[in-house]
Amino acid sequence: MNSAAASPLRPRRPAWAGRNYSLLALAAFVTTLGSNGALIASAFAVLETGGDGGDVGLVAASRTLTLVLFLLVGGAVADRLPRHHVMVAANALNFLSQGAFALLVLTGKPELWQMMLLSALGGTGQAFFNPAAEGMLMSSVDREQASRAFALFRMAMSGAAVGGAALGGAMVAAVGPGWVLAVDAVAFAVAGALRSFLDVSHIAPREPGGGLLSDMRDGWQEFIGRPWLWGIVAQFSVVVAVVGAADAVFGPLVARDSLGGPGPWGLALGAFGVGTVAGAFLMMRWKPRRLLLAGTLCVFP
Repeated sequence: MNSAAASPLRPRRPAWAGRNYSLLALAAFVTTLGSNGALIASAFAVLETGGDGGDVGLVAASRTLTLVLFLLVGGAVADRLPRHHVMVAANALNFLSQGAFALLVLTGKPELWQMMLLSALGGTGQAFFNPAAEGMLMSSVDREQASRAFALFRMAMSGAAVGGAALGGAMVAAVGPGWVLAVDAVAFAVAGALRSFLDVSHIAPREPGGGLLSDMRDGWQEFIGRPWLWGIVAQFSVVVAVVGAADAVFGPLVARDSLGGPGPWGLALGAFGVGTVAGAFLMMRWKPRRLLLAGTLCVFP
């Protein structure tokens, strides 16, 4: 008998998807799975403590505000320190803040200011994590495969978003939001552990630059000097604000009052994730001549 045929079937990964890419994808899959459930859990945690739509919005805005405020700083830090160290430290901060949020919800009645503070800490961790993660992902594959690698990565994350939202909504309905927040905290701990095993021996040490403020000023000049870049950022500022308001505030309120609670809202967010999976799959097959323009226009539908 052919030994290959007798061996268990194993999913084959692309030849270009090496160890670092696999670790990064797995870690991101875990955190995306947990975070999409936590998005539902945090909203219903506020509502279950007697909060209203305004309180839900304040907790969500606390995370977004610190994310925006510290993103430029996070980018400068990611250019000065080893990216994998920044990623692990950010995961540790998210683990601690989300774990404390879960503990408050599970053991008592959390105050609004406490939930806002912990949400803000979570946004701070994400602000430092995102720039480091993007650079690390691109360094894990050859330049020729970057587009395909990113599309496959986004498709996997979108799949995790589908499962995380649907499972998170069901868990909030079954066991309450506190346990879903606890699962998200554990997901950050697992992801941080996975990212600590990244092999960075092939990455050349970066030359020391100027001071942190100087790097931030240079980054800002590079940003405003490219109209296509700040134009897209302006567009997505509106898009993210609208989608974020629906995801974090209006959706949970409508679900509570008219749809039957967190379970149906999880399914609704899962349906959004199905669309992102389809879009990522399309981008792996379709190579438009003006890729950025096509992606920008596809936001509207």
